[in-house]
Amino acid sequence: MDKTYDPRQIEQDCYSRWMEGGHFRPDMQADGGYCIMLPPPNVTGRLHMGHAFQDTLMDTLTRWHRMRGEATLWQPGTDHAGIATQMVVERQLEGQGISRHDIGREKFLEKVWEWKEQSGGFITEQMKRLGASCDWSRERFTMDDGLSEAVREVFVRLYEDGLIYRGKRLVNWDPVLRTAVSDLEVVSEEEKGHLWHMRYPLTNGEGHLVVATTRPETMLGDSAVAVHPEDERYKHLIGETITLPLVGRRIPIISDDYVDPEFGSGCVKITPAHDFNDYAIGQRHDLPMLNVLTETAAIREAAECVGEAARDIDPHIPERYRGLDRYEARRQIVADLEAEGLLVQIDDHKLMVPRGDRSGTVIEPLLTDQWFVDLTRDETTTGKPGGKKAITEPAIDAVRSGDIRFVPGNWENTYFQWLENIQDWCISRQLWWGHRIPAWFDRDGNIFVGRDEAEVRAKYEIGPDEALTQDEDVLDTWFSSALWPFSTLGWPEQTPELERFYPTSVLVTGFDIIFFWVARMVMMGKYFGKDVPFREVYVHGLVRDAHGQKMSKSKGNVLDPIDIIDGIDLESLVEKRTTGLMQPKKAKQIAKHTRDEFPDGIEEHGTDALRFTFAAQATTGRDISFDLERVKGYRNFCNKLWNASRFVLMQCEGEDTGLNDAPVTLGTADRWIIGALQECEATVTKHLETYRFDLAAQTLYDFTWSTYCDWYLELTKPAIKHGDEAARRGTRRTLVRVLETLLRLLHPFIPYITETIWQRVAPLAGSKRSDDDTIMTAPFPAADESKIDAEAREAIDWLQTFILGVRRIRAEMDIAPGKPLPVLVTEANDADRARIRELEPLLTAVARIESITEAGSDLPESAMALVGKMQVHIPLAGLIDVAAELERLNKAVEGVEKQIEKARGKLSNANFVERAPEAVVNQERERLAGFETELQELAAQRERIRRLAD
Repeated sequence: MDKTYDPRQIEQDCYSRWMEGGHFRPDMQADGGYCIMLPPPNVTGRLHMGHAFQDTLMDTLTRWHRMRGEATLWQPGTDHAGIATQMVVERQLEGQGISRHDIGREKFLEKVWEWKEQSGGFITEQMKRLGASCDWSRERFTMDDGLSEAVREVFVRLYEDGLIYRGKRLVNWDPVLRTAVSDLEVVSEEEKGHLWHMRYPLTNGEGHLVVATTRPETMLGDSAVAVHPEDERYKHLIGETITLPLVGRRIPIISDDYVDPEFGSGCVKITPAHDFNDYAIGQRHDLPMLNVLTETAAIREAAECVGEAARDIDPHIPERYRGLDRYEARRQIVADLEAEGLLVQIDDHKLMVPRGDRSGTVIEPLLTDQWFVDLTRDETTTGKPGGKKAITEPAIDAVRSGDIRFVPGNWENTYFQWLENIQDWCISRQLWWGHRIPAWFDRDGNIFVGRDEAEVRAKYEIGPDEALTQDEDVLDTWFSSALWPFSTLGWPEQTPELERFYPTSVLVTGFDIIFFWVARMVMMGKYFGKDVPFREVYVHGLVRDAHGQKMSKSKGNVLDPIDIIDGIDLESLVEKRTTGLMQPKKAKQIAKHTRDEFPDGIEEHGTDALRFTFAAQATTGRDISFDLERVKGYRNFCNKLWNASRFVLMQCEGEDTGLNDAPVTLGTADRWIIGALQECEATVTKHLETYRFDLAAQTLYDFTWSTYCDWYLELTKPAIKHGDEAARRGTRRTLVRVLETLLRLLHPFIPYITETIWQRVAPLAGSKRSDDDTIMTAPFPAADESKIDAEAREAIDWLQTFILGVRRIRAEMDIAPGKPLPVLVTEANDADRARIRELEPLLTAVARIESITEAGSDLPESAMALVGKMQVHIPLAGLIDVAAELERLNKAVEGVEKQIEKARGKLSNANFVERAPEAVVNQERERLAGFETELQELAAQRERIRRLAD
């Protein structure tokens, strides 16, 4: 093995070997079936820290189960990401001075497929850098032929079952992209705005009502004014009408419990076609819906009147507003209200503004013709079970019955809350890229649904001469994603993979898509797969920066996982963080922050160090505050493992490691480490079974760094150097077998370094039979309690206490680490004496002890440590430079006294004690107590040294 651990050198070699050997594919001859579905990243995506964190956890589980001998499938793939992908290609066309409409739908889709083939696989290549052991031979894309067939099959069946319908409903509308968007694609943030108070005159001429709104332009579509039914100010007006200013239309005054009588005047304008809450009120009161906005959020020529209640409504919109952009219309309407004396006041007002996450524009609630999945009705019009009974309730029961378990369990409440208050699902999008809706219209607007046009014509007996036009819309990306757990396994065909791996084992996901993806997968899985799509849902937290802030491009605190793996120089990092900002003015501030935080750029850490960091920080139910210092620490951990392995190989390669029938003697340290390994194996397995990646990683860290490297390797040196052949053989065998087992325990977390070392160590341990063998398919260690030697553990516990006591005295007395020390013991019992006889070679070698002698009560001036009740004394005469040590201690005492004086001064200051936060005051008190304890210890130590001088 190379002297220096170089992660970049070993990673590519390992991954290529795994791929060439087909080790990522499930062994269909193995027992059981363990399956994880990769949440398909957008085909436009680049690997970010959230991906890297999530993928690390999934790969850890996958490698662990594969090593347990199970048929294991980690199913990869990417999502076609309708809006995101279409925008990427549209921007490319804009650079050429053309739009998608210039080239038409067919040519545009050809361009998208070209882009997908050239650039769409970038994120999967980045995943491979992370060591992801997905079965890449089964990689799927949501627009693949097989998955597209599944999408059409689901749509047709749901339609035939009365669970998909087309209707005009209120949706989130992006007026820039000109499509409906899901709630997940809407980002609501608090912004500064205004609240306009307007007078609405009573039709009877006896006064007016004052209403307040943040959107005056929508008043053109008002259908009513609502008051609370118990509001004494307005009870007598319920049922009366007002005359809508600027328009002249009469609208009723209604009562509804939704109205807050304490907000504003207690009167609310109701615009059912342009507000979700108003829409619900309109449904309750059968109000007409008047759509006054176009698809680009301009004022229409005339209102679109929707519903029976709107049949006799005058759609007139005053000419001066027609064609105006919504914000131009707002300014004009406010000016006109003021001119007519109907504007009461304008208040500054903070409000949540919904914006499209892609376009950045303000989202409009808009009435449009869309396709919906019924999730709320008890029955369909044909008397069949409606969506509530057929889809929603089974999804609720799946979790309530325990068929699906959330980890942590509190996320079940989020799941239930959403499903129990669910609305019908808008599944159509006004895009070109995506699964086109399998529905056709004849000249009269009649709808025909089928898997393709030929099926439609045959099913509905439509001749070739009658024109049919396919719906222009495509399906919501989440529609195809909801089928992911079974469509990727071959459904609707009954494939061996579907039979073996469905339901899948666990879904690893973030909390933000429990509604949009998790619940919908359960719905579709139960309806079409007749079972839940997964048995468990592990919900992980967000990866935040070191200060707990959410990572975002606009904040300039984003870290690229590949930069952490490979390293990046400062100028490249600054350029990456300041390029493509939505707000370019922030570039200077972001550059300064980056230079301050990373003056030397980011050094190379390697994949394994990053993976171990993610695992060690994966505390259940908590977000991660990601600190590069942790990665540096785990890079040192990998380096420690590398150097320890080199030591073992130097001792064992070319030597007898006990694989034949020659006599083997195991010393106390050998028996102890074998037992400690069993306890480590049991603990790691327990933590992995409960998704406590953090505790499993900590257990492995402690065993590797402290138990194996710092203690056991040191304890082997006397046996290797001075033991007889049987003892040497036993120690070598233990060295390689424990290391080989430890590598298998570590492999799911840090695959590259463990594979590289295992290839050298495994033959010495008798665990590798051929050159094709890999640690990936070696068995995961299982604890054997019979190998835990309680006597050896007690002996080593005693030895460690002895050695640590000696080391503490060395540190306190500033005695050189390599200087041999005479040791005197008192208060020893028979067990202590027996242990000294048994372990003296280890004690003298590891603790650098010259001699161990039992003494009487007449002791020279010495420093003392306790081992149980036995006292370990180190005479100080001749070991230290008394004058120099006194000078050092005097300076130390002086420094601590100054700190005490400073802390006492703070705490005696009434202003500090009364005005500072309680936590700060308590912290200062704790500091003072610590300094006072330190002063006592230094004073006692100084007194001992003074006695030596005397």
